[in-house]
Amino acid sequence: MPIDARDIESLIRASFPQAKITVQGDDGQHFSAEVVDESFRGMNRVQQQRAVYAALKGKMDGSHGELHALALTTRAPE
Repeated sequence: MPIDARDIESLIRASFPQAKITVQGDDGQHFSAEVVDESFRGMNRVQQQRAVYAALKGKMDGSHGELHALALTTRAPE
């Protein structure tokens, strides 16, 4: 079953309820997302992105994952 941008946003929002989240992509496999959240303050980019990937609950796991590619930008608010 293909995943859509709303599904991705919902999964991320469950872990980051106060975040500003923008997800783009409409082919069902390739997406980009920007997640801006205060919880990222003091984390490096790798830590931030790992936290977001963990929120996706395995949707990107291996060749059987519903989400094939996600270009991810994360940061704390300015």
